[in-house]
Amino acid sequence: MNVPLVDLKAQYLSIKPEIDAAIQRVIDNTAFIMGKEVAQFEEAFAEYCGVDYAVGVASGTAALFLALLAHGIGPGDEVITTPFTFFATGEAISQVGAKPVFVDIDPVTYNIDPNRIEAAITPYTKAIMPVHLYGQPADMDAINAIAEKHGLIVIEDAAQAHGSRYNGQRAGSLGHSACFSFYPSKNLGCYGDGGAVVTNDPKLAEKVARLRDHGRVSKYEHEELGYGLRLDGIQAAILSAKLPHLDDWNAGRRDRAARYAELLADLPVTTPEHLPNVEPVYHCYTIRLEEDVDRDQVVSHLKAQGVGVGVHYPIPLHLQPAYRFLELEPGDFPVSEHMANHVLSLPIYAELTDEQQDFVVETLQEALGA
Repeated sequence: MNVPLVDLKAQYLSIKPEIDAAIQRVIDNTAFIMGKEVAQFEEAFAEYCGVDYAVGVASGTAALFLALLAHGIGPGDEVITTPFTFFATGEAISQVGAKPVFVDIDPVTYNIDPNRIEAAITPYTKAIMPVHLYGQPADMDAINAIAEKHGLIVIEDAAQAHGSRYNGQRAGSLGHSACFSFYPSKNLGCYGDGGAVVTNDPKLAEKVARLRDHGRVSKYEHEELGYGLRLDGIQAAILSAKLPHLDDWNAGRRDRAARYAELLADLPVTTPEHLPNVEPVYHCYTIRLEEDVDRDQVVSHLKAQGVGVGVHYPIPLHLQPAYRFLELEPGDFPVSEHMANHVLSLPIYAELTDEQQDFVVETLQEALGA
């Protein structure tokens, strides 16, 4: 049996007529860059997130980069974030000329540990960028309280958290601004690259909208230096077709996650836990292996039997070669390093069948010798 880590074709086939019609509509109207499709998606996604504005951009990384710029963060500033995340989180901070300051993670949720944040604040700190890892929002009440106390901006990296909730509020509405990725494998993904910055701040939204489009305020009038980081019309149309299905797909992921928890209960692995005030969306279903387990052997066995697996993420940011200049060492963030060495992501998507899930667990059991 072949069980991919992500099955984009199964999702496409479930709504094929809607996707095909959306793409054809853009081709018929030749509105390939910006235009009506982008504006309609922005309005719908803002409403979905529970905010006033959404600005479509070229990728999740572009969203992080432009949000930081729009908040006025640049050289000499520091932004606190987690080292246990995809590289783009730190990369965007560096790209605007600021310094990423890492704070270790909570061992249960794998999100940034609020209890460690205040010790990392300096006179140069301008923002906190929590990551809602694997689709579970970070502890935003604690983070926002720290930010308010110290006059800091909070920018959510919500690239994996489309539709998740914290105290009943959607991810994206929990900070001063939030950044989403629409990379194809995301819970809400397009068929290329795409992203969005969402906010309740009209001036910030206007700033991001200018920056994404060469700083222009009219066709040939450019108020400031900007970038070519716009969302394509076809990608926006695809996202508009998918958005009405997102809650059902997320519910399907939660159902599959609950079933995994039952099937894995007797195996020597730690299954995901989430805060009681959180509704996660399981962008990844990530388990933790025991310390004496050879993860590489487990991965090899699963892949050899046709099971797609992932490791999110094997190298924390502070140990990435690109961040050697920060002069951080192994042992500086022990919880992140431990998780990086022991986590393993299993297939998770709404279309995953009981038969496929049983096969994944049986194959994992074989690999563990359990």
